[in-house]
Amino acid sequence: MIRIAIADDISRIADALKSKIELSPDFEVKFLAPNGKEIVKQIEKNHAIDVILMDIDMPVMNGIDATEYISNHFPNIKIIMCSVYDDEDSILDSIIAGATGYLLKEEKPEVIHSAIYQAMEGGSPLNPSIARKTLKLISRIESRKKPTIDYGLTNREKEILQLLANGLSYEQIAINLFISKGTVRKHIENLYRKLQVNNKIDAVNKLGNID
Repeated sequence: MIRIAIADDISRIADALKSKIELSPDFEVKFLAPNGKEIVKQIEKNHAIDVILMDIDMPVMNGIDATEYISNHFPNIKIIMCSVYDDEDSILDSIIAGATGYLLKEEKPEVIHSAIYQAMEGGSPLNPSIARKTLKLISRIESRKKPTIDYGLTNREKEILQLLANGLSYEQIAINLFISKGTVRKHIENLYRKLQVNNKIDAVNKLGNID
C-alpha cells in the first residue's frame, strides 16, 4: 500500500483528488491538509508517508516553501506538485525546491496513478506540456554553452534520454522504440549511472552536454 498525503486549500479539489487516487487499491490517502504549514505539521507528527500531492498557491505557507522544508527534512518522501499553474516560474521554483514531479489538476486518474508509481520508482513524472517547458528552461540556462562532454552513452541511451526530455513515459518510450518496458528501465538505469544522477530532471539537465 502506497501512502499518500494531499495539500490543497480548496476542500472540494482535495476531495476530488483523493477520490481519483483511491480508485486504485494500491493507494491510501492518509490525510488532507489545507495549507503548507499544516502539511509540514502533519508530516512531522507522522512521516510514514510515501508521496505528497502538493498544491502551490495556498495560504499561511505556500506549496513551494512546504516542498523545500519537507525535501530537506524528509528526503525519502516524494513530492509531486499538482497545480493549475503551468508558468515557467512555478515549474522552476518547484524543481529547485525539491519536487519530484509536476502535474496539472485536471489530470485523469490513470495519469495520477502512473505519476505516483513513477515517483516511487525514482522517476520524475511530468505532464507533457510541463516537460516541454522544463526542457526549454534548461536549454535557456545551458545556452551559456558549456563544453561538450562525452559521458559514454550509447546511441540508444541518448535516444531514450531525448524521449524522456520530451515527456514520454517508460511505456510510451517502449512503444516508440519497439522494445519492452523492462529494457527501457534498464537503459535508464545505465544512463543515470553514467551521468551520475538519480532522477530525470538531473539527467535532462545534462542533455545539452552530451556528445
